[in-house]
Amino acid sequence: MRIYLAGPLFTAAEREWNRRLAACLREAGHDVRLPQEFPENQPPFNPMLIYRKDALEVRLADVVVAWLDGPDPDSGTCWEHGYKLGLGGRALGYTTDLRFHGATDGLHDLNLMLTKSAPLLRFDSDVTPERVAYAVHIFLEQGK
Repeated sequence: MRIYLAGPLFTAAEREWNRRLAACLREAGHDVRLPQEFPENQPPFNPMLIYRKDALEVRLADVVVAWLDGPDPDSGTCWEHGYKLGLGGRALGYTTDLRFHGATDGLHDLNLMLTKSAPLLRFDSDVTPERVAYAVHIFLEQGK
């Protein structure tokens, strides 16, 4: 399955998480498109080239898998998630953020536009990229 792996990529920790998750999903047989690996996302940055490449890859993907951590998830990630849904495609969100673990009341959760528009996988404190990749793989295989 062709996966567009959406998520923040601005810190060394974010890029390492993304790299490990992409590697695990590739080992499971998926064709993973990771924006931080695109030549367009390397310095010197050209915002229009980045936008065009990322939007194209979202359109070509079978599914967008979006990392939705933080009290206000990364805006680019949210756009990619919503863009794929707006095209009539599939998106899957996941969070490793303990602030939202077990939240179901709508008051202590991610924005309802994210939680009500597509499935959301939640992980607890012992999460690893390997665990996320396994859960994403199983979820996608069941939903073929």
